[in-house]
Amino acid sequence: MFELSLEARRKEVRFESEPSRVIARPYLPGGEVRIKHIIKRVLDLSDEKTNHLLEDLVADFSKRHKNIEQIFKKNFAAVKQWIPEKTLLSAERQCLLGAYFTHEYSVQSAAFFNPSIVSHPDQSHLKEGCLRFILSFRSTGEGHISSIEFRSGVINENNDITFDPVSRYVETPGVIENPTYDKHVFSLKLEDMEAKHKISEEILQALPDQFKLNDLQGSIQQKLDKYPDPHPLLHETIEKIYWLAQSNYELKFRSDRRISERAIFPVSENESRGIEDARFVRFIEDDGEINYYATYTAYNGFDILPQLLETKDFFKFKIRTLNGKAVQNKGMALFPRRIGGKYRMISRQDGENMYIMASDNLHFWHEAKLLQVPKYPWEFVQIGNCGPPLETDAGWILLTHGVGAMRRYCIGAYLLDLENPAKVIGQLPEPLLSPTEEEREGYVPNVLYTCGAIIHNDEVIIPYSMSDTASGIAVVPVKQLLARLQAQAVSS
Repeated sequence: MFELSLEARRKEVRFESEPSRVIARPYLPGGEVRIKHIIKRVLDLSDEKTNHLLEDLVADFSKRHKNIEQIFKKNFAAVKQWIPEKTLLSAERQCLLGAYFTHEYSVQSAAFFNPSIVSHPDQSHLKEGCLRFILSFRSTGEGHISSIEFRSGVINENNDITFDPVSRYVETPGVIENPTYDKHVFSLKLEDMEAKHKISEEILQALPDQFKLNDLQGSIQQKLDKYPDPHPLLHETIEKIYWLAQSNYELKFRSDRRISERAIFPVSENESRGIEDARFVRFIEDDGEINYYATYTAYNGFDILPQLLETKDFFKFKIRTLNGKAVQNKGMALFPRRIGGKYRMISRQDGENMYIMASDNLHFWHEAKLLQVPKYPWEFVQIGNCGPPLETDAGWILLTHGVGAMRRYCIGAYLLDLENPAKVIGQLPEPLLSPTEEEREGYVPNVLYTCGAIIHNDEVIIPYSMSDTASGIAVVPVKQLLARLQAQAVSS
């Protein structure tokens, strides 16, 4: 046991789930026959009844959504194909039909947890020593479907935290209908999927270096016209190409939406049952360019798939597949810069031990080296990262989670060599944070977890979740943590 004192201090702040935060989602009950039945009932209404019903709905739900009529119109478009031919519909009846195929989803009715924190892209108009930040959370609602929500605020020169007001409204972004793809990266991903051959190369050959989805669709159609008869390899290839294209998409929020009004809800088939545990990092390229990345786990109800989210401004997001034999399991965390010319990532390949990866390409990861196995009783079941490593002059501080007896999750810390992060040079023998009596009750009892911390004014600021239900913030002095880590040096 150490003689050196180390205390993580909890802030008096708590983020609770709020069931009233709802988004409006498309709702298609049953199959085509049932949809047609609903449409007929609405079409049979008189104009007067139609207008009266719509007025009541707009009056009721406009208090809960900023643009409810636009949502109704958008969801009407989803069922327009089942409207009888030559049927003339007023704008009011179209909106009412859209309302019948819309439902509310409470994005955080079950839990609001697993936060990460990064500095805000906009640091203007702040006093010296202050930092504007963005917090991301995993929000979970009905059916245990997870999405990403955001909060923002300012940390002052004394590390006191002020949070921006949270909007009553929340909405999902629009999906950009004709995203752009990089042909070289797309080709490499097809190769990784074992779908690169003569047919796929011919489809890509007709495309420019930067192509759009409709370019791809046109090239595929040309190929289908060339082979009108059934061609098993052609159709299998097209299926894989479309899967890849649909798994790499772009989102855009309205520019007037506050950060707390933005929720990233599952879009692709890969993540249909949830976007889990986004670990955000402010990444600085060698030329000084800044991007924000988040590794997250896509879940479709059967399989998990690590994916990458990219943004510069938290308004427009790119969702990208990660490829390579080392892309597996949960909990991948990207270092905030290249080291020795390579991207680095902490991962958990086998669900038990912690690994470190290196790559020349952000989208492809083929190498994974064992970094650490469970060592202390509080982490005997498994270990993993708790977000991107934090850079200091003494080395990289890596927050970890350890699982011990009774599936109790605690947060620990490692110190990695600055130039060779595959080398562990220090580790806390005891947890940095353990569930208190008040924090151990919840959706998943006895779990303390974070997806990313930040260093500001010589303190590590750790947002953390309590038993997969609510979240709080703790801080620990950097000097104390480094002294403790260096006192417990790990032999090579």
